[in-house]
Amino acid sequence: MSMFENLLTHTEDRIHHIIINRPSKLNALNKNTLAELHTAIYDAFNNDNVGGIIISGSGEKAFVAGADIAEFASYDSKQGEEMARRGHRTVFDFIENGPKPVIAAINGFALGGGLELALACHIRIASNNAKMGLPEVSLGLIPGYGGTQRLTRLVGRGRALEMILTGDMISAEDAHAYGLVNHVTSPVELIPAAEAIMDRILSRAPLALASAIAAVNASTQPDVNGFEEEIELFGKSFDTQDFKEGVSAFLEKRKPAFRGK
Repeated sequence: MSMFENLLTHTEDRIHHIIINRPSKLNALNKNTLAELHTAIYDAFNNDNVGGIIISGSGEKAFVAGADIAEFASYDSKQGEEMARRGHRTVFDFIENGPKPVIAAINGFALGGGLELALACHIRIASNNAKMGLPEVSLGLIPGYGGTQRLTRLVGRGRALEMILTGDMISAEDAHAYGLVNHVTSPVELIPAAEAIMDRILSRAPLALASAIAAVNASTQPDVNGFEEEIELFGKSFDTQDFKEGVSAFLEKRKPAFRGK
């Protein structure tokens, strides 16, 4: 049984599933859900039996249809800034900079904070009934959980500005054409497709996966020389047992047995 009020979690074959479970609210993100997400992700990152995470939403209507607006309707500027800063630190940046791969499996609506949650994940897969958008300007706001930054990196300035300034939703097919999602499937194939990708990832060396995530993330950090970061992480790989196992397996024409050491 899940230890959470708003999440369902289980681990199978080293894949940890986190399912946001507020279907009556279209899985909207409130304070408690964000706090639970941090705990669930932290635990998975620090569990040796977990190789990667798949995040999805319960029900057929939504991945996450945004933040819980009623919760911050009376906030002032200081409270709004603190809400965004805390969310970045504990969930959105935490996912992006984590040492294990995280896949968003997007079914139905992914709006506002829901799309920002998907954007923070390393890979995104959408069902063909998905609708994605950042409608914050219709509330007199802008995206506050990294949407202006991560969407721009993925789809480019022009498309990002069109989505953000109009607040319009786009289809899964358009999201795929924009480069926002990696794959589009039917709803019934969504989780199996995410698991299939994760299975392929988890057949690789765990420490190399963590280093690859860190190196790719360095490419978006203006105060970091991504090439130097890559060189250093590449060099460190040579001191791992997984490197020795990978080379031995290649030369011996067998599958490697990586241990994350």
